[in-house]
Amino acid sequence: MKTENATSPRLIAFGDNDVDCYEPAGLMYPGGNALNVAVFARRAGADAAYIGAMGNDPAGDHMRATLRAEGVDISRLRSVAGRSAHCMIRNSSIGEREFLSADLGVSIIAPEPEDLQMIANAHVVHTGRSSHVVPYLSAFANRSQLSFDFADQMTPDYIAQVAPYCYLANLSGGELSDADVISLQTQVRAQGATWCLITRGEKGAVLFGPDTEVSAQPIAANVIDTLGAGDSFIARTLVGLLRKEPPQSLMNAAAQTAAETCAQRGGFGHPAPIEIDGTHAMPISNVHAHAAKLAARAMQRNANKSAPAKQSIKRRTL
Repeated sequence: MKTENATSPRLIAFGDNDVDCYEPAGLMYPGGNALNVAVFARRAGADAAYIGAMGNDPAGDHMRATLRAEGVDISRLRSVAGRSAHCMIRNSSIGEREFLSADLGVSIIAPEPEDLQMIANAHVVHTGRSSHVVPYLSAFANRSQLSFDFADQMTPDYIAQVAPYCYLANLSGGELSDADVISLQTQVRAQGATWCLITRGEKGAVLFGPDTEVSAQPIAANVIDTLGAGDSFIARTLVGLLRKEPPQSLMNAAAQTAAETCAQRGGFGHPAPIEIDGTHAMPISNVHAHAAKLAARAMQRNANKSAPAKQSIKRRTL
């Protein structure tokens, strides 16, 4: 069992990646929730690894080079024939990002036994809705603590599926009232999550946990692009919890990280000229349904070698 390391916790991020493409500028940036969290956690001092899949193409080459430059362990990264995932993005006049179209390429995968071995030696594994690995959350949570990004998925059924496995449940609640935030965190924690982080955009963020309710207001920034701000907040909060930092201190640090993220284009920088195959792109409204089909195929491909699918709930704690 991995022993506690207060200064440099071991974090594994599993799942989605893409290059975020800003067509007017002709530039692409590495991104995706899981990949972003790995990079931001590494910058916060964690020993971070990323497990995912990318194509052997210019976009994949750029993402792999960026992860190496950031010091993220990619020893379990798949480099495969096919297209790397991409997303076309534009920003409003106030920096809010709008997703236009996307191609998931080869990015949707199922965990293999070697991935689970790596996860078992970590303090925490992070994944989320965009990675489409809900059937494997029990396998993850049996081996390590689980951080999960629900994004804006707040239905009772989805919360009941996921929250029982969570050490940290992350939700995006920019449109929620204060009363709705309290109700949501109560539901999430009643289902079993130890900690619940709700980011609220210009209203800041709130962290709920054992005998804890702390908030952080957004820090003034020259907002260029909000892409990745939520991921940076999640990563810094998660690293702070693993280090056992005081909740208010870690939330203040996360707010500072998010402000810095908003002051640059792309999730965490590293621009390159756009080089993608855009012929398979689809409207954003179709992406999650298509991802579910890809996830089912990945599960079938790995049926004889990957982790067993959903099991009884058993969470590992440190």
